[in-house]
Amino acid sequence: MRGRIRQWLVWLAMGGLPAFASVTWAASSQMAIITAIATPQLTLNQDTLRNIYLKRIFVDDRGQRLTPVNLPSGDPLREAFTHTVLHMGDGQLQDYWDKQYFQGVSPPYVLASPDAVVQFVAKTPGAIGYVAACQVNASVRTVMTITLPSKPGNELLVCPEHRTSP
Repeated sequence: MRGRIRQWLVWLAMGGLPAFASVTWAASSQMAIITAIATPQLTLNQDTLRNIYLKRIFVDDRGQRLTPVNLPSGDPLREAFTHTVLHMGDGQLQDYWDKQYFQGVSPPYVLASPDAVVQFVAKTPGAIGYVAACQVNASVRTVMTITLPSKPGNELLVCPEHRTSP
């Protein structure tokens, strides 16, 4: 319930209409997986990305240590990433990390905002992150784009300049 209220408030703050209004969005929600430009081109698929974020893969084929980063818990893009890429719910993911912790494996770093993710990834060799595709800038390289399934809440992941209403 708290998440729905937060989404509604974010939607209103961004100039949207209340959740009960009839709105259609022309743009699909795209998530960009990003690395630093200086990082050698990674060849990723969703399974490899999942294994990097679950810390089953620690280095790339050239021996570069990989550092996955997350957005904060409760962020709509993180929730979409968790469901779409990791194929887990929030509770399942928490259980996974609780077990990994006792084996000496810590979860990915959490950064406060998409801007922080872009800045960290741009400056950190081996870092990998995700942001809405429209938040990518010239300081990072997009190595993969994921189209998020159309469902309530994902329209908040489309950057405001890409929204249209009937």
